Amino acid sequence: MQLTRAADYAVRVMIHMASLPEGTMVRLKTLADAADAPAKFLAKLLQNLTRAELVVSRRGPNGGFELAPAAKNATMMQVIEAIEGPFALNVCLSEKGCERQEWCSAHAVWAQAQDALLSVLRTHTIHDLAVLGERRKAQVNKEESLPGSIDVIAVQNS
Repeated sequence: MQLTRAADYAVRVMIHMASLPEGTMVRLKTLADAADAPAKFLAKLLQNLTRAELVVSRRGPNGGFELAPAAKNATMMQVIEAIEGPFALNVCLSEKGCERQEWCSAHAVWAQAQDALLSVLRTHTIHDLAVLGERRKAQVNKEESLPGSIDVIAVQNS
């Protein structure tokens, strides 16, 4: 089982916007590049995120997209549900339910697995992920610039 590419792109673009200074308006092309997503596809996802009040969009020459004021505190689950709708690991756990759940031995396992997954996705906010991403980028950049790295050795040998 995998979440759709749409949910992945939505999480990526939300994390990118959360890493920018508050109130930063970003053009679609810039967001598509940052999320490594096709611009036309991302435009549709941004419409869903706007409807969910996670993103604010503005038209015009100074237009673009920005993170809604409260969206930094949005969880991964909120972003995923804005794109995918309500999450159900198995059809028996959906709003419709299933007539077998009273006696089905697998139902309790599906429910436990879904609760565990949702718990993790509800724990991590977009802001937390943006901060973590910036720290990791800084660490990688620091490690790449250390003396003796491959780039430095290649330059010294030329």
